Order: sequence, then C-alpha cells, then structure tokens
Amino acid sequence: MRNKATLLLMLIVCHGLSMTMGMCEAEDKENDHPLPRKLFLMKNYKRMVNTDAGEMRVLESYGKIHERRLHIGIIDMEPNSLFVPQYLDSTLIIFVRSGEAKVGFIYEGDLAEKELKKGDVYLIPAGSAFYLLNTGEDEKLEIICSIDPSESLGIGAYQSFYIGGGANPVSVLSGFQPQILESAFNVSAADLTKFFTRQHEGPIVYVGESHVKASSLWTKFLQLKEDDKLHHMKKMMLDHDEDEDEDDNDEVEQKTSWSWRKLLESVFGFEIKNNKKVEVARKSPHSCNLYDRKPDFKNSHGWTVSIDGSDYAPLKSSGIAIYHVNLKPGTMMTPHVNPSATEYGIVVRGVGRLQVAFPNGTLAMDTHIKEGDVFFIPRYFAFSQIAANVSDEPLDFFGFTTSAKKNKPQFLVGANSLMKSMMGPELAAAFGVSEDIMKSILNAQHESVILPSSVSH
Repeated sequence: MRNKATLLLMLIVCHGLSMTMGMCEAEDKENDHPLPRKLFLMKNYKRMVNTDAGEMRVLESYGKIHERRLHIGIIDMEPNSLFVPQYLDSTLIIFVRSGEAKVGFIYEGDLAEKELKKGDVYLIPAGSAFYLLNTGEDEKLEIICSIDPSESLGIGAYQSFYIGGGANPVSVLSGFQPQILESAFNVSAADLTKFFTRQHEGPIVYVGESHVKASSLWTKFLQLKEDDKLHHMKKMMLDHDEDEDEDDNDEVEQKTSWSWRKLLESVFGFEIKNNKKVEVARKSPHSCNLYDRKPDFKNSHGWTVSIDGSDYAPLKSSGIAIYHVNLKPGTMMTPHVNPSATEYGIVVRGVGRLQVAFPNGTLAMDTHIKEGDVFFIPRYFAFSQIAANVSDEPLDFFGFTTSAKKNKPQFLVGANSLMKSMMGPELAAAFGVSEDIMKSILNAQHESVILPSSVSH
C-alpha cells in the first residue's frame, strides 16, 4: 500500500513537472532564446505591514509540485517597538536572526511572556493571541518565520485578527454593533468610541517614554511587570477613583488602563477582582536555540545544524523542522536529495549558486543566489548549493523543512554517499562500465557532504 502511495505521489509530481516544462519550452520557442530557469526561487515580497516602527514582508509559495506549502515571512522592528496583540489563522515558527525580543501570549488561559535572543526558535499556534516586543534599545530586531497555511482561511498569505487597535489597525471587535460591545464590556458607548478610535499608528508602534513617536497606550501596558500586568490595570482604575485632583492627561491615561482591563477580561477570559493578583502561566512552551547545538555535520569546509521534533517538542505538532548551513568560500554541498520533505531556504549571508535537476536528468535551475533570496526544493529533487569564492564571506542559508522528523538527506556523490553504498556490479552495469572503472570513479572523492568546489561564479 505504501509503495502504491509513493508511486501515485511520484506520478503527480511528474505530471506537474511535465506541465511546467511544457510551459517553459513554449516560452523558449516564443522568445527564440533559452529561458533563464528560476523555477524554485520565491520572488515578489508582499508588504503585509509597513509603519515607521517596522514592517512585515511575506513570500507566498506557488506551483503544483509542492508536497506541502509554506510561506516565508520577514519581520523587521525598530528599537523599542511593539507588534500589537493579535491572532492569526496560520501557525508561525519564528527564528530570531538578530536582536532580542519578548513574546507575550495566551497559554492555557493565562498570560505568559518569553525572552528571546539571537538564534532562538519559537512556535505560535494558529489562533493563539500574542504580541511581540523589540526589547533592544539600540538594535533592530529581525525575525524569519514560516507561515503554515494549512489551517488558514485562504484569504491571502495569512489573516490577522487584531485584538488591540483603533483607526489603524482596526480591532476585530470593532465589527460588532455598539449594543453588543456595551453589553460585553459593560461600559457606555461614548467610552467605547474613544477606546476604539485612539490608536492610529499601525500594527507596529514605538513604545517607551524616550521616543517622540511612542504610543502612550502601549507604553503603559508594557511597563508593567509580567506578574503585575493585569493586576495593576485594576489598581490604576481604583487609583483614579481615589485621587480627584489628577489633571486631565492623567485622567485619560487612567481611563486607558481601565479600558485595557475590560478588554483583556472580555477577550481573554481573565477576571480581575479587587486586591487579587492574576497568576501568570508558570509552565509554558520553552524556546530552543539553534546556535546552542552542536553541528550535525562539520568539516574544514563548513557545517550544518538542525532542530526537529525530537529536539523541540512544539515542532512535532507543526510537522516542521529548521536548519542552518554554512559553506566557506569556494565550497559546495554535494548533490543530494531530501526523500521526506520539501526544503525552504533563505540566504542570510554571502553569495553563490543553486542548481536543481529534473527527474529526467535535465537542468531545472542554475541561478546565482545572494542575501535575501528565498528558494524551495521539492521533495525528491536533487540539488546542490555552491558558495562563491569571490570574497572571504561564507554562504549562509537558513530554512525550514516540511517534516518534524530527523531529516536524513541522501547525498548522491562523495565518500559517504548513496552511490558509494550501492557500489557493485549492478551499479556498474547501470552505467555500462566495468566494476573496476566504477570503483575508480567513486573512490576518487575522499570527502563527503561539503566539498571544495571548482565551479566558477
């Protein structure tokens, strides 16, 4: 049964390829020159969020030969900025490429926060409310994330549901009739109107008293300690009742804190009573750091490291694993194939080339790659990454694979390769050569996985 399923999948892949190749050949004939093959590069970032304080760009996967689709997102946030509370219709796996962050989220009905540093990996499930804060005062935060559309509504790359918002972004709660919200919050329509129209700076805002554009609403919220966020909202409301000599500005800020209490109680299900401290979740999913791990493979030419479901339990449910490869200048990964997963990668440093082969032994793609380029390699396809030797900078690429099981790529060539393991009269017969010639060819390479390269750039 398993063999039949595998055969069916390969037939589907080949059918999709024949259509793709047919379109390429037609365009080649029409233009009367070879078509630059960039079939497996993901192009044209979409800016999903763009404010003075940061942006989020997304590349959508495409084509018919995906065994599983993933979108790739880049989040850039200025120092002291906040990605406001929201939930998504897609699961995010975030990787901190640079900077430091704090993620606040709802876990088993309670508010929890995690500090994240460079190299940390964290999973935010679809439908889980969260916010993201750049805690660095002088350093930008850059996050690379996978966006899993398998649970999405199919509205674009993903759909955000902003909990906090006003004129921009608009809170999802603004879609209800005033009478519903008055009953839900137990406040007047006038108070709700002020509450839902005050924010206008976009989904990523500055916070902190030192910044001229900082949002006072979000700054007040984030100044509270983890255990005290919700408790102090109640306390600030009570202080407003006791102190009648406050000026108008203080009164507005206290009303804002009171409104925050109402918002979080209503949306997240908290109940904050007088002098009762809300407990924050003590046990919540931990993060995992990619760079704290020993390389899976390392030699004088580079290294590879990965995290899968056996290393980081939240990845098991997502069916996603993470990897990072470093190739020194003038080296290459020997041609290899992933038999269990599609691979998505983003070049984070350096320049090089990427070659992919079709199942029929023709060249599918041969293209230069540089920092910021994103590629995908369909399951079963043979490919090779080559680091340019034009500078002292290595070729670094980070990415995701569509299986949470330990990835075991099959290297087709090299000292520890599939061909070397199959060396014998059968393989020699397949190439139409003697066994001695076969052995002399395969034994000529003494290194494996990452090799010196003579490829020009």
